Amino acid sequence: MTKKELLDRCARDGEERILLARVLDKLELSQNRGVPAHTPFLSPGQRASAADLLAAWGKPRHLFWGGYPDSERQVCLFPAGWQEEDDVLSDSEGPLTAIEAGFHAGASLTHRDILGSLMGLGIGRELVGDILLPRAGLCQVVVLRETAPILLSQWEGAGRYQVSLTEIPLDRLTPRPPQVKTIRDTVAAPRLDAVTAAGFSLSRSKAAALIAAGKVSLNHRECLKADRPVAEGDTLTCRGLGKCVVKEVPGQSKKGRTMLVLERYL
Repeated sequence: MTKKELLDRCARDGEERILLARVLDKLELSQNRGVPAHTPFLSPGQRASAADLLAAWGKPRHLFWGGYPDSERQVCLFPAGWQEEDDVLSDSEGPLTAIEAGFHAGASLTHRDILGSLMGLGIGRELVGDILLPRAGLCQVVVLRETAPILLSQWEGAGRYQVSLTEIPLDRLTPRPPQVKTIRDTVAAPRLDAVTAAGFSLSRSKAAALIAAGKVSLNHRECLKADRPVAEGDTLTCRGLGKCVVKEVPGQSKKGRTMLVLERYL
C-alpha cells in the first residue's frame, strides 16, 4: 500500500489527512535516517487516528508518551533502531520537559486560565501537553523541549497573578489522581445510546440525540451510530459532559439485562 492509498483509507477529512501525513513523515525520518523522531502533542482523538494509521502501516516501532503514565496529551515517538523503549522514556535530553510555575499562594487558577495565558504568547496547542495543578499556587506544564526557552523568557503570569518559573525533570511531575464516580447500572443491551445514558445520567432519547449530533465519541472517535456495541474497557466522551469508562461488564442480571460498572470522571 502506498502512502497516498494509506491516507485515502485512514483519513476522514482534510484536516486529519494533514495530521496523518505528518505522522508518516516523522516515521520515515526515523526509518530512513536512523534518528529519533516525534510528532507534536496529540489529543486523545488524534492519538487514536495515528494508532489506526500505524496499525494499517504494519505496526512500526513507536511509543505514545506525555511525560508521565496515563497522560492525556501525548506525542508519538519513533525511536532510532539502536534505542530501547526504557532509554527513550528516561532520556533526560528527550523531546519533552516540564515547566513548574509558582503563583501567589492565594491564587485560584484553572486549567483554562493557564492555557489562555500560554496561547496569549502565540504558542500553539500542539506544543503544550498536559497542564497539572497539584495544589493552589502551583502549576506544572509539559511542553516540547524546544518550547521551554520561550516560556521561561516570555511567560510572565496568568490572570492577574505574576509567575515564578523553573524547568523541572519529568520525574518531578505530580499529577493528582482523577476524581471518579462509580456507577452500577443495567441496560437492555450494551449499545452506545444505552451506555451513554447510564454513564451520564441521561434519558436514552437524550443520549441518542447527542450521538446523532456528533457530540459523543467512542474510544475518542466520533460515533454517530446509536446501536454501536460497547465493550469492557471502552471510553465514552460526551462534549460538555466529560468522560466515562466501562470498567466491567459482569454479565446478565436475573431479568436478562446486561450489568455494567462504569467510572465517570468528575
